[in-house]
Amino acid sequence: MNKPNTFARAPFARWGRLAVAALAVAAMVTPLAACEGQLPTPVADSSTQATPDLTEAQEKKIRLAILDGIDAADQAKSVDQLAAVMGGPQLEIRSSQITVAQKTGSLSKFAVIPKDVAQVVIPTDDGWPRSVFTITTTTSDQQSKRLLVMNQASARQNYKLVAMARLFEGAQLPKFEIPTLGSKQGSAKDSGLVMTAADALTQYADVLQNGSNSQYASKFADDLLRQNLAKTAADVQAGMERNNGTQQQTFEAVPDQMWVMRSAEGGELVVGRINSVWVRKAGDGRESQPASDDEKALYNSDKYTSTMQVTYVNVVALYIPKAGGADAQVTAVGADRQPVKVEAL
Repeated sequence: MNKPNTFARAPFARWGRLAVAALAVAAMVTPLAACEGQLPTPVADSSTQATPDLTEAQEKKIRLAILDGIDAADQAKSVDQLAAVMGGPQLEIRSSQITVAQKTGSLSKFAVIPKDVAQVVIPTDDGWPRSVFTITTTTSDQQSKRLLVMNQASARQNYKLVAMARLFEGAQLPKFEIPTLGSKQGSAKDSGLVMTAADALTQYADVLQNGSNSQYASKFADDLLRQNLAKTAADVQAGMERNNGTQQQTFEAVPDQMWVMRSAEGGELVVGRINSVWVRKAGDGRESQPASDDEKALYNSDKYTSTMQVTYVNVVALYIPKAGGADAQVTAVGADRQPVKVEAL
């Protein structure tokens, strides 16, 4: 068994002059959770056969090195510095946040990642890729805890922060094994669950797009992200209808960007990427303009058309219960959502 070393190898203003839209969209880049989710006490389960190669001390060294790298990039407002310590959807989200900071002068407070932790979930898997799930403490201004996914693609590559979800208010996370015993990583197609991780991500994307009209809506518990998206869509639509405008959001899961960890209860926690595109068309000859400070900063033109298209990267954390259990619905426990591209069509 090859063991990695501790790091080098182990490791949402206005648009179309509609004031209501500005207020609605602003809500989309405000926090998705006002207070922290609930963490159950880790359990020791002798059924875990394999033991982890990574210790809590090594996880801390890896995590702090990554966060120091992110801090340096934040201070320099340098997107180029991020690639050494970040990957996956979180690299695109942080790159967008730094790009916005270059225009506004400061990084969003919702980008803060506490350095202290509440729980660490270390895998027993001795192959690659391997991931560590870490739940931080709340931020100094009492924002919710962050669920971090640090992934090591191969034995000779460093761990990188690939995904982060801000935990929803009242979210209940599953139990995991204590770090010294470790938890087993899951996969996109694991059986014995109410649905596979791949299906959960794809079907949840459909629920985000179609709301209660989705054919999969009953399979998912209601959550803060769904509520915010539904309210925003309704507020924007009400304003646009007065001027014969239209708006549409589409969501698409990214199957090859998900990370899965098995819980001690037999379910799985999947953290994955969902891309979305929001197209807004102003009516009655109006111009469609950026709807938030982030969109303004990301839009590199002073010319506008009737249509604006905004691309978002969404990170979602879903808990999938085991089949046959008392819980039949998949539950979203956290998310992160950031515009990464703004275009006039």
